[in-house]
Amino acid sequence: MAIEDNLNAAPTPESTGTPPPLTKNQEKNEAKRKAKMEKFLAKKAAQEAKGAEATGNAKPKEKKTKSVPKPKDTFVNTTPEGEKKDMTLEMAGSYDPVAVESAWYSWWEKQGYFQPITDNGKISAKGSFVITAPPPNVTGKLHIGHAMGISIQDALVRWNRMRGVTTLFVPGTDHAGISTQAVVENQVWKQFGKTRHDYGRGPFVDMVWDWKHKYGDIIMKQMRRMGTSYDWTRERFTMDDMMTRATKETFVRLFDDGIIYRSNRLVNWCHRLNTSLSNLEVEKVEIPGRTMMSVPGYPSEEKFEFGVLVHFAYEIEGSSERIVVATTRIETMLGDTAIAVHPDDARYKHLH
Repeated sequence: MAIEDNLNAAPTPESTGTPPPLTKNQEKNEAKRKAKMEKFLAKKAAQEAKGAEATGNAKPKEKKTKSVPKPKDTFVNTTPEGEKKDMTLEMAGSYDPVAVESAWYSWWEKQGYFQPITDNGKISAKGSFVITAPPPNVTGKLHIGHAMGISIQDALVRWNRMRGVTTLFVPGTDHAGISTQAVVENQVWKQFGKTRHDYGRGPFVDMVWDWKHKYGDIIMKQMRRMGTSYDWTRERFTMDDMMTRATKETFVRLFDDGIIYRSNRLVNWCHRLNTSLSNLEVEKVEIPGRTMMSVPGYPSEEKFEFGVLVHFAYEIEGSSERIVVATTRIETMLGDTAIAVHPDDARYKHLH
């Protein structure tokens, strides 16, 4: 039978559990693997022996003293103001922006390189390109936003100048009346605990002009440090006599043409400055509901109620009817003389 024949068959490697004999290639690979392992173990043993020997004979490491770098020589500009830079000095071993940038701008300005280039007094045949730089406010120093805007404008001006176009880049500063007044008032209050009323109009105006001269000069220096190609012979301040006359002339013409007019409007009134403020000068505060807050110009311990919607009922004369108005400024009802309703609102048509 087939089963008996299988039982009486010769044993095979699979049946005895012994691995099958290796082929020649397998024998070679196995010999290589054993040789690599023996080499690795011998190397590891040598490293361990060397490490043990080094540990036994180890000497304490000496602390290395850090070498102090040699201080750089401070650059001193010896070129007179407005003169071409002295290039005979030895070049520094590393880049020093102070040494590289010094003296050049004043020489460029003196040479008139940033003034419009014309053809015998006439605009170039290639055309003209003019930017009246938006004048920064003298409320403080220039910041990175100014630097970005000025850089873009200057790049456009320089590109057109290189094209042979007659270019003009006009510098200037803005008085920013209300904002500058507010900054000076805050500064005076912080330093001396006084208001402009304590000084009077004349002395306070002098303080504002001092502020303008200080920060106006700082702004001009910042612009020059940036290397901006302004035509400084045309520098303007918005309160210069010429600019003031031009402003008045413009507003009068706009008024005469009916483009601008005077009218009653809701404004942002500042009771501390006693003047109206633009929306840009108003600091808006979000509150969740009824909140007691201090108000500038009043003692800090005195709080005022904000964030409350009051419903106020106006009685109709000769009737029991009432019209309810919801407002957050209930104090304005003292000046109310009439109530406006929508002409198409059916609820109030009988009151027309």
